[in-house]
Amino acid sequence: MQLTFLGTSSGVPTRSRNVSSIALRLPQRAEVWLFDCGEGTQHQILRSDVKISQITRIFVTHMHGDHIYGLMGLLASCGLAGNPSRIDIYGPPKLSDYLQACRRYSQTHFSYPVKVHTVRPGMLFEDDNYTVHCAPLTHRVPAFGYRVSEKDKPGRFDVTRATKLGIPSGPIYGRLKRGEVVELPDGRIINGTDLCGDPQVGRSFAYCTDTIYCDEAVELATDADVLIHEATFAHQDAEMAYQRLHSTSTMAAQTALAAGVKQLIMTHFSPRYAPGNSIVLDDLLTEAQAIFPNTVMAHDFYTHTIPRRKTKQMAGVSS
Repeated sequence: MQLTFLGTSSGVPTRSRNVSSIALRLPQRAEVWLFDCGEGTQHQILRSDVKISQITRIFVTHMHGDHIYGLMGLLASCGLAGNPSRIDIYGPPKLSDYLQACRRYSQTHFSYPVKVHTVRPGMLFEDDNYTVHCAPLTHRVPAFGYRVSEKDKPGRFDVTRATKLGIPSGPIYGRLKRGEVVELPDGRIINGTDLCGDPQVGRSFAYCTDTIYCDEAVELATDADVLIHEATFAHQDAEMAYQRLHSTSTMAAQTALAAGVKQLIMTHFSPRYAPGNSIVLDDLLTEAQAIFPNTVMAHDFYTHTIPRRKTKQMAGVSS
């Protein structure tokens, strides 16, 4: 799981930061899942290692322009970049109406299926490898945070050991690889997990923007490997954050601390903290790290690979 930040500014782009978009790259599946799609996102993709032709899912947090104005242009370009078989889009109410109006008035026709899913709190998607959940956030319009969780995978199956135990090859191996308990023809009971190495623990990340500090974000991010959280304002501007229902750097850090995540990545910064002003972005980073030390500040094209974790060594099997 590799995250590439395509835009890290809030409200409007700056010379160094575009508006919101993050790409989740799943190399083993040759897929890209996009989170938000602000104006200019497809230009940012062209400047990155992300491939437009691999986009299969797009998750939209809310209907503000700095999160959706690039969506229609990107969808129109996707058909020209490799004719995807299908793109699924997830987002709040009115997203489908917005896209239908864009298509109607621009007379745009997609050469591939586009399915829009109106999200509700809970699980949105599940397949053999991943689940995606969402939760409501606290903002001026309906907004949702997303969590992507990779399912645990069994460790490497020890074929040599299975052979020494006299386990016949064939369908039984497949069951043992999946960690099932199998009764052999001779009556022995073999637990497949005892013939596998350390399981690969699934990774996870949560994406929370736009929102003020809220319990729903904490619950969504609980125990995640990475929390991506907006930090629009410095702590000094907390009153403005409350008025606009955005987070400060300290709110992002408090969310990470309460959720028990392993790393916090801050994004969605107000342009008011440009170099030369009385408060700059490094000050926001210092504020957050005072509460949650394992905090980094994203910039456009920043890439973060979520490392795998392992559980303790499994116990052996007796023959």
